[in-house]
Amino acid sequence: MSEISSSSAAAADERGLAGGKQGPSTGPAAWETSPVEEVRLTVPDGDDPTLPVWTFRMWAIGLLACALMSFLNQFFSYRTEPLVVTQITVQVASLPVGHFLARALPRRRFRVGGREWSLNPGPFSMKEHVLISIFANAGFAFGNGNAYSVMIVDIIRAFYRRSISFLAAWILIITTQVLGYGWAGLMRKYVVEPAHMWWPSTLVQVSLFRTLHEKEEFTGGSKRMSRSKFFLVVLICSFVWAFVPGYLFQSLTSISWVCWVFSKSVTAQQLGSGMKGLGLGAFTLDWTAVSSFLFSPLISPFFATVNVLVGYVLFMYVVMPTAYWGMNLYNAKTFPIFSSHLFASNGSPYKIADIVNQQFRLDTEAYSKLGRINLSIFFAISYGLNFATIAATITHVGLFYGKEIYHRFRASQQEEPDIHTKLMRKYEDIPAWWFYSVTALSMIVSLILCTLLKDQVQLPWWGFLFACAMAFTFTLPVSIISATTNQTPGLNVITEYVMGLIMPGYPIANVCFKVYGYISMSQAISFLADFKLGHYMKIPPKSMFIVQFVGTVVAGTVNLIVGWWLLGSVENICQDQLLPPNSPWTCPNDRVFFDASVIWGLVGPNRIFGSNGNYIALNWFFLIGAAGPVIVYILHRTFPTHKWILLINIPVLTGATALMPPATTVNFNSWLLYGIIFNFFVFRYRKKWWQRYNYILSAGLDAGAAFMGVLLYFTLTMENRTINWWGTGGEHCPLASCPTAKGVDLGPDSVCPVF
Repeated sequence: MSEISSSSAAAADERGLAGGKQGPSTGPAAWETSPVEEVRLTVPDGDDPTLPVWTFRMWAIGLLACALMSFLNQFFSYRTEPLVVTQITVQVASLPVGHFLARALPRRRFRVGGREWSLNPGPFSMKEHVLISIFANAGFAFGNGNAYSVMIVDIIRAFYRRSISFLAAWILIITTQVLGYGWAGLMRKYVVEPAHMWWPSTLVQVSLFRTLHEKEEFTGGSKRMSRSKFFLVVLICSFVWAFVPGYLFQSLTSISWVCWVFSKSVTAQQLGSGMKGLGLGAFTLDWTAVSSFLFSPLISPFFATVNVLVGYVLFMYVVMPTAYWGMNLYNAKTFPIFSSHLFASNGSPYKIADIVNQQFRLDTEAYSKLGRINLSIFFAISYGLNFATIAATITHVGLFYGKEIYHRFRASQQEEPDIHTKLMRKYEDIPAWWFYSVTALSMIVSLILCTLLKDQVQLPWWGFLFACAMAFTFTLPVSIISATTNQTPGLNVITEYVMGLIMPGYPIANVCFKVYGYISMSQAISFLADFKLGHYMKIPPKSMFIVQFVGTVVAGTVNLIVGWWLLGSVENICQDQLLPPNSPWTCPNDRVFFDASVIWGLVGPNRIFGSNGNYIALNWFFLIGAAGPVIVYILHRTFPTHKWILLINIPVLTGATALMPPATTVNFNSWLLYGIIFNFFVFRYRKKWWQRYNYILSAGLDAGAAFMGVLLYFTLTMENRTINWWGTGGEHCPLASCPTAKGVDLGPDSVCPVF
């Protein structure tokens, strides 16, 4: 569906950063610090330009971290519970490696080209660590864990059963990732250097770097464990435990006890299933299921968790039961209650292959015979909420932050440089032609792709230029919103909708347009946030440029290689009905991406959400979403003393379940449970422990589960060594995906009863 903001961004909101309290801004002394209070409290005002940055250690650990992170995130993206290894994991894990190399590498000095050089220039520095983290963030690829455009390759090969050349795929992936870097360079002077463009989410990273690099001083007789040792213990425990739900007892991934109690009741299993139902009482003991879609709950603050909780409960336990059992909205009972698949009117799976002709376009005659595409009620309302979230974000930001954004942007163009900008002027800036060259080269190569290889991507050259125009137009205003309010509106649904109206019947053209128009802008904002992190941490700008650029190319290449390998080696990958029972290779993200290509590209929005479709009423969600923040704003102005009104965030409430599907209720239940435990109870009653170990616990759990997952694949899955008993039979909710309308018969192989 759409992406949600990162937990680090939410952490900034938790501390009240969205308001951005300003300090004194007049007089010469004012600019010897930052005019933003949160920055003054978090970012050090000094700099040591002698600290090593461009070191062998930085390159070795950075390249390894980028490649490993890209491999793991791409590898796990195809699994039912796609574990995402985050930047914070690399941030924590790379620290002991850096200290180890600082002790182990030889200190001998060499002279190369008149300059002295050493494998080991001294203690592992914070600046090296920051660059390693930025390397890893390039491998993180805009918060999805992998390059978004790899999913185009996945749906072409795994779902449409067509071919695309490796060269065309590589060009598509690299250009969509790098093109945003060009936009970022062009916007840098407007949203990175000015003090009022303060990027709240980067302050979480700054705080963590300072925490990790401060000296650990223990009083005499202290029994406290060092952070490095604690990380190692957690990693080992997570690694060992991951073998249990990953192989021995897979039913622990979704413990849906309601299904066990009511083994013959369709309604009970619809309510209780954590994978295919409303997840009432479902939970998991598998860390990959906890952190697979929303990332680790340990790094999401209680404020963000509560907002997600309210939106989730309203949607899953108020709206969904009413729409399904109460209203039978859109013939909901004819289809499963929770599914991202597409259906024919009789409840059977829609045969997408039958409506695609030899030219890889919509066969209108076949579509007329098969009839309209139908969605599960969950999938349909999810799209409606997505529409509402887009509109609500625009009005919310305009009403609550519009004046602040305007005044801050005006101030940023007139203000004197603050202490951080002054300190950064010691370093040689990036020549503008570097960015112009990257932009021009990316566009030229992309145009070649859209002309000489057009038969593989379907996107015409004018479609590419239109996507670039959309991305470039929105990059500055959206980056200003991100830099001042910590909210980042996305263009994914808008780009799909626009291209679907212009070029219906071309599924790959639609997703390519979306990637160029949406991801290039999102990548630009991610790069700008990294630039601001480097600005605060006093990283030489040229070093930032090279590390980001190299990391982006390495990450995209690794993503494609891993995806190409798995698509060719795992038989029937992503094909739910053809895979062995309880196979992990169900590709939940790719399934939703594929369905989007069918809805917006192949069939077109007019046949789904327009006058010729079943779901035209869902367009009202745009108006509902736009009106929501207006109502909250009016209530706030009418009752200014009721501070709780300001806590009502309509974009967060409507977008709380934006990742469902592919995320399921067991993912949300467990994420909310562990998030409340650690970021309310532990944070409130064991704050020193939380401050010292919370992020490290999260990183260790992620790393241990990831390494065991890869080991299981290479040692057992590839050798087809499985065990069969009740504990490896999934969540045991076979009736959860059954329709409940009268007369629906899915055939003799179905376990569903006919009502």
